[in-house]
Amino acid sequence: MTEWNHCGLGRRLLAILYDSIVVLAILFIATVPVVFLTGGALEESLLYRTVLQAYELLVAFAFFGGFWRTGGQTIGMRAWRIRVIRDNGEPLRWRDAALRYLVAIVSWAVLGLGFAWSLFDRERRTWHDIASHTRLIRDA
Repeated sequence: MTEWNHCGLGRRLLAILYDSIVVLAILFIATVPVVFLTGGALEESLLYRTVLQAYELLVAFAFFGGFWRTGGQTIGMRAWRIRVIRDNGEPLRWRDAALRYLVAIVSWAVLGLGFAWSLFDRERRTWHDIASHTRLIRDA
């Protein structure tokens, strides 16, 4: 097994904070046309909210998946000099990115336990790292 320079939870969370600001701006821009097209009148509909949330999840995945696939770094990851790679050192495939993204949502949904897992894992992996056979490493 290759020895990686593992990324700790603090650096990971700081990169997430940076990316959250960017993703929120992108979601705002992506959602404005939808609100205008529907006139916002359907906001009380469960179907409307469900479709809008699914759309927003896809937009967020396009951001994360796109960056993970092309260079292994989001904007926040670049700022904190970390990169996501597959366990074998290769760049992520779309399948890896999708699985990582979906399990990361679960990791947050259970009060961040999936992220806290990295405090106990000797390679500092989170649930979504383990599930998708990926890892965050620090760049030199």
